[in-house]
Amino acid sequence: MILNHLFGIYTHPKEEWKTIDKKHESYVYALTHILFIALIPSGMAYYSSSVLGWSIGAGATADTIKLTHDSALAMSVAMYFGLIVGVIALAILIHELAKSFDAEPNYTQSLEIAAYTATPLFMAGFGAFYPELWFLMIVVLVGISYSVYLLYSGVPIMLHIPEEKGFIFSSSVVTCGLVLMVILMAGSVILWSLGLGPQYA
Repeated sequence: MILNHLFGIYTHPKEEWKTIDKKHESYVYALTHILFIALIPSGMAYYSSSVLGWSIGAGATADTIKLTHDSALAMSVAMYFGLIVGVIALAILIHELAKSFDAEPNYTQSLEIAAYTATPLFMAGFGAFYPELWFLMIVVLVGISYSVYLLYSGVPIMLHIPEEKGFIFSSSVVTCGLVLMVILMAGSVILWSLGLGPQYA
């Protein structure tokens, strides 16, 4: 039941958004979806960095870089909680921005938008099964593109606003999301500078 909307947002997203809007789950349900989906990128980050290793360079002379299991685990746990905090922060942004567009979603609706919009990006973590930077960048780009599409298609349905307003609202959310991502990246850099960076095997 946790992932009962997962198939729908990939095969018929607009219809699935309407289903989500008609049958709102509880706040805990939406949060559980995030907790489960966030395991994919964080778990794959641990596996690819500590077991598979990342190839740097090209050809037979490329070096394979691995992290120690403890370091990879610590970074994966931090990534897991960072992703959860990021989605919840995005939901709060959606809730607050909606007031400027004559919409009044509750926190559950806002979290549903954030959770299901972030799902394709999180599932792009499966791309780490093939730990090549160029491949992962392509997979992440596809995930981001579909997440943005879900946002633009879902906002008018979930907030019950015209598509024109939905487009402007979604663009505002994307902008805020980019700022949020920069803040998270800056936080990572600060932690690395304090000696909490990766330890290589």
